[in-house]
Amino acid sequence: MTPELYLAAFCILLLAYFLRGITGFGSGLIAIPLLAHFLPLTFVVPLVLVLDFAASVVLSRHTRMQVRWDEIRFLLPPSLVGILLGSFLLVNLPREPLLVGLGLFVIFFGLRYVFNIHSERPISHWWSLPTGLIGGLIGALFGTGGPPYVVYLSHRLHDKTQLRGTLSGLFMLDGALRIITFLAIGLLLQAEMFFSLLLALPLVALGLYLGNRVHLGISHRQQLAIIGGLLLLSGGSLLWKAWG
Repeated sequence: MTPELYLAAFCILLLAYFLRGITGFGSGLIAIPLLAHFLPLTFVVPLVLVLDFAASVVLSRHTRMQVRWDEIRFLLPPSLVGILLGSFLLVNLPREPLLVGLGLFVIFFGLRYVFNIHSERPISHWWSLPTGLIGGLIGALFGTGGPPYVVYLSHRLHDKTQLRGTLSGLFMLDGALRIITFLAIGLLLQAEMFFSLLLALPLVALGLYLGNRVHLGISHRQQLAIIGGLLLLSGGSLLWKAWG
């Protein structure tokens, strides 16, 4: 890592957690595709996992009383299966297919946010099975498993306070399961991981603080449009890098 790459990584992390402070989600979707331009996914995914877990713990202090544990308990068992499968693929798949898959995934959700494509129709608890499986798999493989959970729970919970609290609780538990899995297979025991976390945690704290101050100044629709635009840029640049 040259000084220029360290500076780029610091700016990416600050931006990602600034947006996390505004919206409560999206840090992995921003940080991982951009960091993957100059760092391997097998290092970036566990790094951002620990940073996201720390951010979830901080944010959950204000939302723990609104968590709907009855919703979370349906998602955790299939999520664990997805985490184990995704961890295996992360270690064994070659780099190029991983970058292409991550780029397409990020672009899909970027378009969804930009064009505000969503529905409020209630859905059955049975959808927790594919949601947990896909969320756990994508979370372990790309570090960005949040969107499937957000889509599912937004159809189950229509109170915004409960939705935010439940997402924070779910991300914290899902993150804990992934941390245990990554420790078991050695991804969190890589050289430079501890040093990188020490450097990154103050940026996470600063980004969350600044984002929380901006939170009240813009509308929810504006938040999603900003995130969507950034996702399209980062996903497109990742595809260009993989195919180039």
